[in-house]
Amino acid sequence: MTPTPTGAQQYTTTERPAIPQQWQRDPATRGPRYDYEHYSRLAGPMTEAPVDRPYRVKYRSLLSDEPHRIRAALLLGAAPVLSAILLAWLMQPGHWTRRAGAPAWMTVCDTVMLVSIGLIELFRLINVSSNAHATLVARDPIPVVPEVGTKVAFLTTFVPGKEPLAMVGATLEAATRLRHRGVLHIWLLDEGDDPAVRELCDRLGVRHFSRKGVERWNQSKGAFRAKTKHGNYNAWLDAHGDDYEFFASVDTDHIPLANFLDRMLGYFRDPDTAFVVGPQVYGNYENAVTKAAESQQFLFHALIQRAGNAYGAPMFVGTNNAVRISALKSIGGLVDSITEDMATGLELHRHRNPRTGRKWRSVYTPDVLAVGEGPASWTDFFTQQLRWSRGTYETVLKQFWKAPFTLSPGRFLNYGLMLVYYPMTAFNWLLGALSCALFLGLGASGIQINSEVWMMLYSDAAALQIGLYIWNRRHNVSPHEPEGSSGAAGMVMSALSAPIYARSLLDTLLRRKSNFVVTPKGDSASPDRLLSTFRIHIFWTLVFGGSLAASFFNRHTHVAMRTWATLALIITTAPIVVWSLSLIRAKSRSDGR
Repeated sequence: MTPTPTGAQQYTTTERPAIPQQWQRDPATRGPRYDYEHYSRLAGPMTEAPVDRPYRVKYRSLLSDEPHRIRAALLLGAAPVLSAILLAWLMQPGHWTRRAGAPAWMTVCDTVMLVSIGLIELFRLINVSSNAHATLVARDPIPVVPEVGTKVAFLTTFVPGKEPLAMVGATLEAATRLRHRGVLHIWLLDEGDDPAVRELCDRLGVRHFSRKGVERWNQSKGAFRAKTKHGNYNAWLDAHGDDYEFFASVDTDHIPLANFLDRMLGYFRDPDTAFVVGPQVYGNYENAVTKAAESQQFLFHALIQRAGNAYGAPMFVGTNNAVRISALKSIGGLVDSITEDMATGLELHRHRNPRTGRKWRSVYTPDVLAVGEGPASWTDFFTQQLRWSRGTYETVLKQFWKAPFTLSPGRFLNYGLMLVYYPMTAFNWLLGALSCALFLGLGASGIQINSEVWMMLYSDAAALQIGLYIWNRRHNVSPHEPEGSSGAAGMVMSALSAPIYARSLLDTLLRRKSNFVVTPKGDSASPDRLLSTFRIHIFWTLVFGGSLAASFFNRHTHVAMRTWATLALIITTAPIVVWSLSLIRAKSRSDGR
């Protein structure tokens, strides 16, 4: 069995995956290369499918390899238990604020504060319980050799003006080196029907498809919505889907490794497997924003998706995947959503395979089988987070309410824990801001507690929560992050995103229109501007800064509220400070030439 590595490695074999030149680092000048080939086999060695019985996907628990199981069990149990104790202690009726003869508006403010504090701590308990649950049930699939002779289409898309032609050329060139013992056609789904793109396809021997000019494939909404990824894919499915059994796909910026199909297609021997997905890693890792953005996704790709394997229901991720075409067409294609992958995966998991009568299943492999490009600017990162969170809210409102009637309890729990992350983070931020304004500005107080006891319980609960996060770093699937790294950049990036999630939630509740936005890549990356990029953070800086200033003026000095306001102020100003320092460093380098 291949051990799960946790850090960057140098190449030890002569076989190297095809990675664009700008993503390769010269060992003599810029440090070690990343061992993508080794990380493409994290799930272990390939096995043969059984010949005496029908194949079903087999799994191996992550905890089965843990040498210190008692220590792990104590940590998994202690983190949520202490958070529950803190919540119960805080919300004791004896701690509630009661004011004799207080005006009605102050009583209302106290009640709002009490409810806000209770919800914030409840959400934190759910979050730490979710991480503990994922750690307990996470498992990896045991790879199996793919069936010979299957018909496969490999797809990627191109959006003029958003993705450089050289980038799609590198992706297509790598795709032509994919290994498959059967029919394999490489397709480019070109939104612009550009002659230069056609010429590129002809030169590489790649098939070209465009829906441009076809009214039926360019609608204002639905499966063929214009200017959307799902509309582009659904148009191709309508035109050519029946010619293949499976399609594999990557985003335009993702370079597939040669063993992409070898490591994904075997799981389709199980007739109920609808799709297979892998982790997302960013090859432009030297960029500071990109580096932190990849680290932010650690829990999702290293733990949450693996927990989905326990229920046969990891989330569909559009960056790199393989899909059974008959399963996708049975639900009408990719779902019309700004996060079409999540919405489509949930829809598949709600439906049955008509051939077997069983619910469709999915598989998440930790194998790094494609290397992509992440957001390289704060503008593009915030836009990405805004779209992901908005798509989650829409999925909750439009689809998830049906889930209790169509998902098994395990799948319902799994999806519920995944989907509540964005709304809980957003509500925590909004409730924290409301509590600061009410207490520091107006003197409201939901509870009356001993500050020293609160600090002791809170710091212990927070330490265990962070300890669980750091302990799980051993399951990291990123080939970029150094071995033994704490993942602090990812935790910070998640905190910096909270104001974005809050804005997205308010947009959803107010029914403001949202559009699909392709994250610009390469030289098309969006520039950062103070008043446009950081406008949301500037707004919240004024809110928390004003609350803190009011606390000194009104002498409302409770340590807990001032601590929270100060931390929130640091969160709102941090990206602006980091961006400003990067400008200063860039100017210094320019002046020094």
